[in-house]
Amino acid sequence: MTLYAIFDPKPDTADLPAAIPEQFSWLAALLPPVFLLLHGLWLEMLAWVLMVVALVVLTPFLGTAAFWLYVLGAIWLGFAAPSFRRHALRSRGWRYRGERVAADAELAQLEAIR
Repeated sequence: MTLYAIFDPKPDTADLPAAIPEQFSWLAALLPPVFLLLHGLWLEMLAWVLMVVALVVLTPFLGTAAFWLYVLGAIWLGFAAPSFRRHALRSRGWRYRGERVAADAELAQLEAIR
C-alpha cells in the first residue's frame, strides 16, 4: 500500500482528481529529462540541463567525480519527484484535498471521487 496525495482540479474543468504517490520515482532517477517533460516541469528541466552542462564543462577538473555528482543528482531527483509534482499542481490551480492509502493510483482516484 502506498500513500497518495490527492489534488482536485480547477472547478471549471472535468478532470479527475490527481493522485501523487509518496514514494521514490524510478523514472525520475533513471530518465530525468523524460520525467520532467512528461509532467510539464519546465523550470526544473532547465535547471537539470544547466546542471548537466556545468558537469560536462567541469569534467576536466573534476574527473570521475562529475559522474558521481550526476548519479547523486539523479537519485536526489528520484526522491524529490513527488514534491515537484505536488508543487506544479498547486501552481496550476489544483487544490490539495488530503491523503489516501491505496494499492495503486487508480484506486486512490476512485476513493477520492466518492
